[in-house]
Amino acid sequence: MNKKTVRKTGIIIAGILFLLAVSYIGLAEYYKNGFSYGTWINGVYCTGKTVEEVNEELLKSCAYEGLTIYDAKGESFLVEAEDIGFTFDFKEALRLHLSIQHPYLWGYRLFTSGEKKLVPDISFDEERLWEILESSPPFLEKKAEERQVWIVRTDEGYVLVDERKGVLNEEKAKKAVRRSLLAIETELDLEENGCYEDIPYTEDMKKTLAVWEKVREFQDCRLTYCFGEEKVPVDASIVCDWMAVEENGEFRYSETGKIEADEKKIEAFVDRLADEYDTVGGTRYFQATRGENVKVEGGIYGNRIDRKAEKEYLKQAFAEQREEMHVPSYIQEGRQQGKNDIGDTYIEVDMGEQMMYYYRNGKLELETPIVTGNTGRRWGTPEGVNYVYAKGRNRILRGPGYESPVNFWMPVKGNIGIHDAAWRSEFGGEIYKSAGSHGCINTPYDAMSDLYEMVEIGTPVVMFY
Repeated sequence: MNKKTVRKTGIIIAGILFLLAVSYIGLAEYYKNGFSYGTWINGVYCTGKTVEEVNEELLKSCAYEGLTIYDAKGESFLVEAEDIGFTFDFKEALRLHLSIQHPYLWGYRLFTSGEKKLVPDISFDEERLWEILESSPPFLEKKAEERQVWIVRTDEGYVLVDERKGVLNEEKAKKAVRRSLLAIETELDLEENGCYEDIPYTEDMKKTLAVWEKVREFQDCRLTYCFGEEKVPVDASIVCDWMAVEENGEFRYSETGKIEADEKKIEAFVDRLADEYDTVGGTRYFQATRGENVKVEGGIYGNRIDRKAEKEYLKQAFAEQREEMHVPSYIQEGRQQGKNDIGDTYIEVDMGEQMMYYYRNGKLELETPIVTGNTGRRWGTPEGVNYVYAKGRNRILRGPGYESPVNFWMPVKGNIGIHDAAWRSEFGGEIYKSAGSHGCINTPYDAMSDLYEMVEIGTPVVMFY
């Protein structure tokens, strides 16, 4: 390469470098009044823009409705941004960021990220904020000096009302609210932020707490009565009534300092329980095969609690603080316990329809027409829920003026029973009104033969018109 060519090439390179330098300096001068090349702030492209221009764009992307505050009860209220004059402003943060960007170093940003996150300056009317807070639900609750401790009777038993626990510390709450607003948070849970605290008890309150411990111990009963599938827990709502009380209304204590039980009240509870679950001779509502829900009263079938035995049991079990499921003692037991003691295996005697049905495990096994007591002569078969208490073959039924041999005999109440009646050629209809039995349930031979084989002693017999 000759000297002329080298010189020409040098001039060209110098010219290019000059142009690049002029361009670089020109851009540097351009960036003096705005943000440097590749600057992104909070998702906004800022290259060449002024602080005022970027601030305007950033404010457009900011939206804040206010702070939702939750109290210890989980209830909420909203401090609306508009009500406290809440405003954003990025100018100061933008100016600071711009001041550290040297315009002549814009080329450096060709090789580095210009993304930046800025936090705006927040302002709001603090006096107005405190006015809003002081009229909000948690700030309107009783003040510390107004709080009390007492024991009260409820449907669930005695409970302790302790107003000294979980009291709002207003100063802590105000500071927490202020921090959340400055951080542009949308929710604040006062309890999670430690704004509730327990305050000291007075000496009188400590005495109340000591009494409460004795009441709580007395009420801590874990006995459960079992009536078949039905359960009756003997819990605080019941035993709270068993506390012995002095004439002045205060609890009576034993020598060991415990609250005493009033045994008469325990016995009264057993009587009430027996009144509710004794079913012998009571009233039942029965879904008849004919589709009606009939009322059936009386009869000898059912359950009868041994009240004396249960009173002794309950007094001892309660005193010993037993924890158990208890089946009561019975003087008489039906096939099933509980209020619905008939179950799904029974004989249904519909005297109004003159029909008899036998259900086993809820399935109809037999149905037949029958003839019941002669209502025209006042021998009508009595209503009630009874039961098969015996079974016999080839008996002679005797009464005033008659002797009737039968092949199958199932007494259900006194001398009244279910049996075959070979002397009858017809069953059902209205025969019973004028030519009915002396009170027994006359049944066709074949049906009675089948029934006799299927039915067990103790089976309920529901009899109604």
